[in-house]
Amino acid sequence: MSNPLIVYGVPFSQPVRAVLWLMLYKQKSFELALINPGSSSEGGSRHPDYLTKFPTGTIPSIEDKESGFVLSESHAIMCYLCNKNNWTDLYPSNHEERAKVDSYLHLHHRNVREASIGLVAPKVRKDLNFSEDFLKISQANIEKAFKALENGWLAQSRFLTGDNLTIADMSAYVEIGQLQSKFTNVYDFQPLPNITRWLEEMNQVAYHDEVHTSLYELGDISSEAPSMETIISANKKGFVVIQEQLASMKDQ
Repeated sequence: MSNPLIVYGVPFSQPVRAVLWLMLYKQKSFELALINPGSSSEGGSRHPDYLTKFPTGTIPSIEDKESGFVLSESHAIMCYLCNKNNWTDLYPSNHEERAKVDSYLHLHHRNVREASIGLVAPKVRKDLNFSEDFLKISQANIEKAFKALENGWLAQSRFLTGDNLTIADMSAYVEIGQLQSKFTNVYDFQPLPNITRWLEEMNQVAYHDEVHTSLYELGDISSEAPSMETIISANKKGFVVIQEQLASMKDQ
């Protein structure tokens, strides 16, 4: 019997990578359906068929083929999956510990998420035409968020909310980790020893390399923006590797 859960998105998307990482880490089978973000053509996130199921037209989204249940927004998806499957190692059952995870997830969108908007998107999405003022505000938000992580969240604990990995770390890393020199190379973490240590910890989490294949393929964009062909190729390679991991899970 085929797995009923479909994840819609592309591996290059940061929120999509967070969901894919969670699923692979927990060895939960799924089907990855490629959706072109922002496109109104067939297979795009703005196509009427997609909007019928997911009115906001965003990725990632999930669909349970058996029940018909659909859901968008990466954090909602990750919390839902943890609740449904009782993955309390990554989303604690203790109220206080869970509240700390939720606190980061709420913080993320107008803070750490700015890493993609202010540092990566201007290189890979020339069509978005961000103004200089907008980028300055975004980059200021990044610096403020990184200072909070460096001096607060990661100052006295191994991971964001304590000594154990949670979905907060996965969500944060797909944004922050992409900036490393081995990936896009658009941010210098040397002045931030706590974040640097945490990045090294996260590099050791199972399926890190597989989930970030598209970034390895994309490479350094610090001095030259990648071509659309390069981005498409990186997404394709990421998709292939995810498919290989899913096939391997079925064989076990």
